[in-house]
Amino acid sequence: MTVNVQKHSHPSLQFLIFILITIGMVIVGYLLGAATVIALYGVNTLMAIARLNLAEANVVNALWVLQIISTTIPILAASLVFVYAVVKDPREYLRPAFKFSPFLLVVIFCVMLFISPLIELLSNINQKMVLPHFLDGLQHWMRNAEDQAQKLTTILLQMKTVWSMIIKVLFIGLVTAIVEEFMFRGCIQTIFTRWTKNTHAAIWITAILFSAFHMEFFGFLPRLLLGVVFGYLVAWSGSIWTSVWAHFINNGTAVVVTYLFQNKMIKINPEDQHIFNYSNYIFSLIIILFLLYLYHNIAMGNKKLPGE
Repeated sequence: MTVNVQKHSHPSLQFLIFILITIGMVIVGYLLGAATVIALYGVNTLMAIARLNLAEANVVNALWVLQIISTTIPILAASLVFVYAVVKDPREYLRPAFKFSPFLLVVIFCVMLFISPLIELLSNINQKMVLPHFLDGLQHWMRNAEDQAQKLTTILLQMKTVWSMIIKVLFIGLVTAIVEEFMFRGCIQTIFTRWTKNTHAAIWITAILFSAFHMEFFGFLPRLLLGVVFGYLVAWSGSIWTSVWAHFINNGTAVVVTYLFQNKMIKINPEDQHIFNYSNYIFSLIIILFLLYLYHNIAMGNKKLPGE
């Protein structure tokens, strides 16, 4: 009886429950993470993390411990608790089945390969966006938050050996992809599909929340694009693993390119947002639209999504 009540409760209530579970898990995770850092490295290291003081010994290791215990594990746990204990329907909410053509994985790989120019274009547009004068304080805060996030990313992506690169590809690429896709394209996109009765609306709402979740305001548009692409990959294929694969390629490629640049194996700086030109942007758009059209036809056939 409880199963039916929870599963068929209004999606707004489901969304509220999911958010509360996530917040609770993150709070508990942060307390456990902070306690673990203090136990392993001392309170001074925790204070150094808060000040982003890289001179303190063990800061990088402590950051990884804090990241895993306070964010990664709690977010994954929140999704699993929601689908297994609240709605009790992981098949509908997580879509873990592998019932799709393996050729779709090849198409996804090509999509992620050719999407880079569009990501760069949107990033450059985003960087040039200026808030009204009376919101100067907000823009200044957003810029500082962006700089701090970039500083943290730089710390976490320090790699001197192939082994350290492999570990970070697995964690930042694979584990992060699973955790975020279970949360967004799994739980949240399903909730909003049920709420709006329109898959397209659910995909865009989820993509907006996905981009906002990262708290990188000047990278909002490129991450929004990725969120939309990930959303359609899942909606058309019926499997969460298609977006996990795409997310893994995106993150894993960034890690590998960063490693190659840090160790002077390539000259292209992954932070450089002026690699492509307008011809590349147009070509990228055409190729991406064609690949998504191909993906849709292979995955969907004559089927239609809710709301079409």
